Amino acid sequence: MKSYLSVFRLRRRMELQYRGAMLGGILCQMFFGLILIAVYRALYDSRPQPFPLSRVVTYVWLQQAFFRMLVASDPDLLDKIRSGGIAYDLCRPLSLYGFYYVRILAQKMMGSLMRAVPMLLFAALLPDGWGISLPASPAGLLLGLTALCLGLLCVSALENITMGITMRTLDPRGIQGMLNLLMMTFCGNILPLTLFPDSWQPVITFLPFAQLLDAPIRLYTGEYLPEFAPRVLALQAGWTVLLVLLGLLLWRRNQKRLILQGG
Repeated sequence: MKSYLSVFRLRRRMELQYRGAMLGGILCQMFFGLILIAVYRALYDSRPQPFPLSRVVTYVWLQQAFFRMLVASDPDLLDKIRSGGIAYDLCRPLSLYGFYYVRILAQKMMGSLMRAVPMLLFAALLPDGWGISLPASPAGLLLGLTALCLGLLCVSALENITMGITMRTLDPRGIQGMLNLLMMTFCGNILPLTLFPDSWQPVITFLPFAQLLDAPIRLYTGEYLPEFAPRVLALQAGWTVLLVLLGLLLWRRNQKRLILQGG
């Protein structure tokens, strides 16, 4: 366990070095957040919706604040797969899957925190109708944070599955492009899942992608009441365990059939 904690701390410190990228990401997500809110305000002015505008605005800001959690990947692993440098990692006295799971977990966590804190402070200072709302209740805030941590574990497991597939294809563009499209659509980043038709809700809220950010945000805004939280958290934990097991199986099979590329 100490070895994995050391890997986590080292990757976390490495992520702190990219301050220019962090600033660029913050400005970009702030811009997109304001544009999306302007679009939703125009939609609500022309045709009122049953879902309150304040919740949609809060949903947008939380999605933009934690956008880094969805799209971050480990470029070092991709380079090692293509070059054959992954052979050195096979010599480590650690599980190869666990080693890279901890790395991607630290990368996504620190990248998200560095962007989310200033963005949420900015959103809190905006006037009504443009800024983020307070949580529905203290319990909603605590449950939302708990669900966000489980979502982080779940998305890291998803990322490791794509890396396992990349070990076979040697090209991450196809699988990562498909995964990013599914995540952006069904985690609520492109369109809040609450605005999808009611007949879709049982399916899209059950998918693992909804467990990443949609479920935590619904707990925060109060759309999911505290008494419904155990079911939400259990679903998140179930998907996380399932995806970790699938990733472990895939990585172990890859290690048995691994052909090193490069010289």
